[in-house]
Amino acid sequence: MDKLNLPDYAFRTKTEAGKNWIFDAIRKKFVALTPEEWVRQNFIQYLKHDKKYPENRMAVEKQITVNGKPRRFDLLIYSKNGQPHLIAEFKAPNVKITQDTFDQVVRYNMALRVERVVVSNGMQHFACEIDYVNNSYSFLREIPEFSIVSR
Repeated sequence: MDKLNLPDYAFRTKTEAGKNWIFDAIRKKFVALTPEEWVRQNFIQYLKHDKKYPENRMAVEKQITVNGKPRRFDLLIYSKNGQPHLIAEFKAPNVKITQDTFDQVVRYNMALRVERVVVSNGMQHFACEIDYVNNSYSFLREIPEFSIVSR
């Protein structure tokens, strides 16, 4: 897989029947190694090792119901009190992240009332903080460490 704009991490991978797989430590199983999955696994390691987000607060590709409709998120991190804290959407490195893409992800996830939203294609990473009082968001320079922000 291509080098991303993230630190290098070691992964367990395998090839079976001509298909590449990567071990997802959160889901505790091997998953198909697609470009989007490569971004997700690298970003999870970044959050875990560099930003101190604990694995036991992470959920990957789970289905939830938002406004009565089933939705599937890429990564959701819960706060220390068990509330949704940060949601992340991952794209393949060749997928450009536009303002429209980011707006769509934020709108889609405001119903969860998360504090932060992250969108990454592995090359560009955008994070914002949601202001529910003013129904808006503001970009962050970087993702804060878990211990600083999670209540």
